[in-house]
Amino acid sequence: TGGNPFASLTNVSARMNVTSGNGILIAGFVIGGNAPKTVLIRGIGPSLSQFLVTGVLPDPQIAVFSGTTQVASNSQWESGTTTPAQMVATFAQVGAFPLTSGSKDAALLLTLPAGPYTVQVTSLSNATGVALVEVYDASPQSP
Repeated sequence: TGGNPFASLTNVSARMNVTSGNGILIAGFVIGGNAPKTVLIRGIGPSLSQFLVTGVLPDPQIAVFSGTTQVASNSQWESGTTTPAQMVATFAQVGAFPLTSGSKDAALLLTLPAGPYTVQVTSLSNATGVALVEVYDASPQSP
């Protein structure tokens, strides 16, 4: 019982072969407490090749849900409301491996209120292949 009340999880990831229909990759996470938290969420396919993974998902798309409501989505990490430079800095901050410029990997940097969420990784073109979903705590750290 008990444990460290100040302990926190900083990253979780899962990898699988993504197909259409029931073969999509789904990960869940919960933001505890009552304050919003900034999270980095990535759907990696093409960049897995640098780790000698074969048969990667060529064009992952991520969608973040709160219950049944979609709160955000992305299909190319260099497009969206966060600039590529901000993404690269966040990757370094949280210890995530870098993504190649022009890759079709997906990423979102979001500030979300406390509560449960799910991330779905699918293919933009209904392709199949190996994908990795990652969720990082990217909240500013206290000194």
